Amino acid sequence: MPSDHDGRTAIVTGGSRGIGRAIAGELVRAGARVLVTGRRQPALEAAAAELGPACHWRVAHAADPAAAADCVAFAVRTFGRVDYLVNNAAVNPQWGPTIDVEPPLVTKLTEVNQWAPLYWTQLVWRAGMREHGGAVVNISSIGARIATPKTGFYNATKAALDHLTRQLAAELAPAVRVNAVAPGLIDTDMAAAIPEPERAQLLSGIPMGRFGTPEDIAAITSFLLSDRAGWMTGQVVAVDGGALVAHGSAAS
Repeated sequence: MPSDHDGRTAIVTGGSRGIGRAIAGELVRAGARVLVTGRRQPALEAAAAELGPACHWRVAHAADPAAAADCVAFAVRTFGRVDYLVNNAAVNPQWGPTIDVEPPLVTKLTEVNQWAPLYWTQLVWRAGMREHGGAVVNISSIGARIATPKTGFYNATKAALDHLTRQLAAELAPAVRVNAVAPGLIDTDMAAAIPEPERAQLLSGIPMGRFGTPEDIAAITSFLLSDRAGWMTGQVVAVDGGALVAHGSAAS
């Protein structure tokens, strides 16, 4: 029985660990060939070794235009085409009030979380998606919809990403579908940096009673890329254990 992604090819930025690695694994198991990118070669090599010959890797900082162009060109040479792009790479170097965020952090957050997804999408569009079609999924955050005390500017970049998702969906249809997944708190290295008192408080606000896993996000990402979601574009799908429900009107 054919799998969802037989014969398809994908690029997953930030694909060496956490959510990105889980997405790459989900796609490989469903028949795709995948290029994972990231900054750290040992982690990329480990991911590719685990996922097998269908997974390739390339070192690239997501916000480096030359590195991004090199990755897309490599994918086209290796796979013949790119069908899917998952803009997963993100940073959150600030923990504290938004009013105190310094210009260098603003620049870093904006370049990686907001600008890089646009640039990578431009590259795959120009590399053939506008002719043969494809799908893009941006990894956002439920923080884009709510105000939080310590991650405000990160949330602002994700809110911009949500709007970029809708804008590109309108512009690139019908050839390319563009959707986003908005995770709640997922047990990854980034979440592990949150101090324990805050983690306990956050857990108390999740109706499902647990933090999410990278696999939770990988499953919905795989669906959105697949033909089963062929009439979905411009959507931001929250996968958060009910956290937005607990925020009441803020979820709308």
